[in-house]
Amino acid sequence: MKLKKQVTVCGGAIFCVAVFSLYLMLDRVQHDPARRQNAGNFPRSQISVLQNRIEQLEQLLEENHQIISHIKDSVLELTENGGGGGGAVGAGATGGQLPFRNSNGSWIIPFDIRSSFLSVMPQDCQFALGSHEEHSDLKMLNMYSILNFDNMDGGVWKQGFDITYNTNEWDNEPLQIFVLPHSHNDPGWIKTFDKYYLDQTQHIFNNMVVKLAEDPRRKFIWSEISFFVKWWESVDSKKQEAMRKLILGGQMEMVTGGWVMTDEANSHYFAMIDQLIEGHQWLKKNIGVTPRSGWAIDPFGHSPTMAYLLKKSKFTSMLIQRVHYSVKKHFSATHSLEFMWRQAWAPDSSTDIFCHMMPFYSYDIPHTCGPDPKVCCQFDFKRLPGGRVNCPWKIPPRAVTDLNVAERANLLLDQYRKKSKLFRSKVLLVPLGDDFRYDKAQEWDQQYLNYQKLFDYMNSHPEMHVQAQFGTLSDYFDAVYKQNGVAQGSKPPNYPTLSGDFFVYADREDHYWSGYYTSRPFYKNLDRILESNLRGAEILFSLSVAHARHLGMEKRYAMSDYSYLTEARRNVGLFQHHDAIAGTAKEAVAVDYGVRLLHSLAGVKRVMINAAHFLVLRNKDIYRYYQTEPFLEPVSRYLVVFNPVEQERVCLITVLVSSARVRVLTEDGQTLPVQLSALWTSATEINKDGYQVSFPARLPALGLMVFQIYDSFDSSLTLRSETILRLYGRNLTPKRFDPLPLKVHSTEQQDFYIQNQNFQLWFSGTTGLLEESQQEMKLKIEFLIYGTRPSKDKSGAYLFLPDGPAKHYISKDPPIVRVVDGPLFSEVVCYYQHFQLTIRLYNLPGVDGLSLDVTTMVDIRDQVNKELAMRITSDIQSDGVAAMINQSHQLNVIVESYFLNQLVVLAPHPQYTPGGGNSLLCFYSSYHI
Repeated sequence: MKLKKQVTVCGGAIFCVAVFSLYLMLDRVQHDPARRQNAGNFPRSQISVLQNRIEQLEQLLEENHQIISHIKDSVLELTENGGGGGGAVGAGATGGQLPFRNSNGSWIIPFDIRSSFLSVMPQDCQFALGSHEEHSDLKMLNMYSILNFDNMDGGVWKQGFDITYNTNEWDNEPLQIFVLPHSHNDPGWIKTFDKYYLDQTQHIFNNMVVKLAEDPRRKFIWSEISFFVKWWESVDSKKQEAMRKLILGGQMEMVTGGWVMTDEANSHYFAMIDQLIEGHQWLKKNIGVTPRSGWAIDPFGHSPTMAYLLKKSKFTSMLIQRVHYSVKKHFSATHSLEFMWRQAWAPDSSTDIFCHMMPFYSYDIPHTCGPDPKVCCQFDFKRLPGGRVNCPWKIPPRAVTDLNVAERANLLLDQYRKKSKLFRSKVLLVPLGDDFRYDKAQEWDQQYLNYQKLFDYMNSHPEMHVQAQFGTLSDYFDAVYKQNGVAQGSKPPNYPTLSGDFFVYADREDHYWSGYYTSRPFYKNLDRILESNLRGAEILFSLSVAHARHLGMEKRYAMSDYSYLTEARRNVGLFQHHDAIAGTAKEAVAVDYGVRLLHSLAGVKRVMINAAHFLVLRNKDIYRYYQTEPFLEPVSRYLVVFNPVEQERVCLITVLVSSARVRVLTEDGQTLPVQLSALWTSATEINKDGYQVSFPARLPALGLMVFQIYDSFDSSLTLRSETILRLYGRNLTPKRFDPLPLKVHSTEQQDFYIQNQNFQLWFSGTTGLLEESQQEMKLKIEFLIYGTRPSKDKSGAYLFLPDGPAKHYISKDPPIVRVVDGPLFSEVVCYYQHFQLTIRLYNLPGVDGLSLDVTTMVDIRDQVNKELAMRITSDIQSDGVAAMINQSHQLNVIVESYFLNQLVVLAPHPQYTPGGGNSLLCFYSSYHI
């Protein structure tokens, strides 16, 4: 009987709430002054809005009926089972209700966005349910347990071993040698892109069209299309045609054909694809060729992502160079320097691409002809006596003459034979070049004439059993396939398959090139922002052009916006260069990259504004298009939000406003809940002239949504829950003012927490940092300091060379801690001397509600040769793999960083990671480049 009464009371309460809601809606429609003022401008009439409200009320009453039925069924079930239990309380009401706290203190959003989202399951975060690495012969993850990384002295090949051979090994099958002249041109490093072009690169191309035409046996390869396009657009049609003839005739090969030779550790795959497309489309349109062989001699480590992209771009083969010297030594000893690179997740050979790994220290001439650099340097004819470049081994080259050609040819052939012993075929690849080589006509003659004499001698003496010639990269790979009797891109017999990547790269001793993962993070972050905006602009532009074409307005539409997209794609592509996004360029060069990125960001934003205006606001007099007026005005504004991803999403949208009485409405007039936040000018001062207003929104896939934001002139009409602000610190006297009351506490307080419906995070009352506690999962954040070793070799833009274990960061003053506890998000902000740490929880459905957002702003310009590291430690048992995603806990840790000046952030390092793989390090460096 008692239960029946409870059911009746609950049902009656729900019905009363529904009737009262109808009354409020009718009253709001009739008496809302803001709505009256905008009656002529609002998208729908009052009658239409009222009709929608009535329909929603009917739906709500139906839902209430279902809820009451469900309650009855639950009561009967409890009665029959004779027991009870606790449970979470859900809410299924429609859009205009306040968030509220449940019994355990968590915020609940009675918002209809929840009904369209299923809960995130652990398997949703898994890339693949199972690993297929057992299908590859070489597994790079296993290399770390196989190799000693001992750096033993190998003799003339310092990082290798002595190589011997029998002179009769090539009696039945001659050694086939392809010498590849090349010039590696960084699109920015010591000089800017434009400065390099003016000083050196343009002269390489100008000499190329002349010198290659002098002898059809001469070959050359080129990689960086950004430089090539700049030259092409500056020369006359005669030079263009001469270059086209060399390329189509096979004397000059475009290898990889990307806008740059992309970095493979920091670049996002979107940008890697985009710069590849930009280069390939230009080559196809202007030259009529498509590259088919990859050439990556300078990226600081190599990723299987690039191998996959090349495979999907119809490449048949690729070459890499910068791999840890211990790995190279092991692969050389096992004749595994050429392999089929397979994706770790691939169950078959569908992702395989043939890969050649260069065996020695560098891609320059002293380290490419064979294992002994003091011998190979003698065949870099740019170093002939009297020039500006010398051989460090003190044995200079000698010009080839009839008197010394036999001795010179045999000395060089000895190196060729020794190098060939490291490979499985009797076809040998020998690069012939270095950074910005062949910029003088004299070098073209020095290299080509002397080598041709050596080739002629070798080829005319059958007893040497060798066939040597200039070649391109594809010439070499074609010969390997032919000798093994397989088609291009197929797996030669007895060649291994490999899965995994080639990070972290070390060129000698313990010089691990992991510093560039975190160098100049401001620019890394700006790159990601531009990539996101570029993709959104491309989608909106394409939709608007298609719509204009459908309406017959294509000529009237602003097609000039396409130039903004082209410029942005090329600047994003330029920044993927392995000295750009890596952060290893000089300061002036980094600034030049930044200016390009910022200019392109403004351009793509203009494209998005124009496209959105055309798609949504055109032909609608109710909308106004504000181009000059500031947004911080207490008048009605229409906010257009674009979702550039192909999935529906729920997110929190935040805009700046000047009024605390802001109302946010959907296009059909539904009022959304908002959270009003302060704008802080410092750790303790609040900006009186503006606020941040945040509201949840469900955005359709690849869709545009319109929201109305305006001053309601009546704070009672704003659907806003109280946001609690607390400030902790010593001797704080911040100014208080409504409508954001602020409570000030001393630092001597107990631990505190913030929470949403999924997590409860505990913080130290003294430090304000995330602290270990006896919860379901332990998670701790702390800051550490690394020094750099007192030697010639120091940490910097490329390397991480600490002076020992990290020491705990000690701040000069106690931190100031700010806590925001709100209905849509809660956050803790800690202000220290050198950094500001923000940890935020969102009260949203979907992935955002299951994520912990960590943002760090760092300023360590007063530090020299110091490394500030943020360590995140958990008790996740990840079997030695640093991971912040765990199936049972479903926790994502998102780390973002923003910087002042250059400085550094963001990536885990394979060394100095304590705790058996359950901690993650993020670095912030104070090295000046």
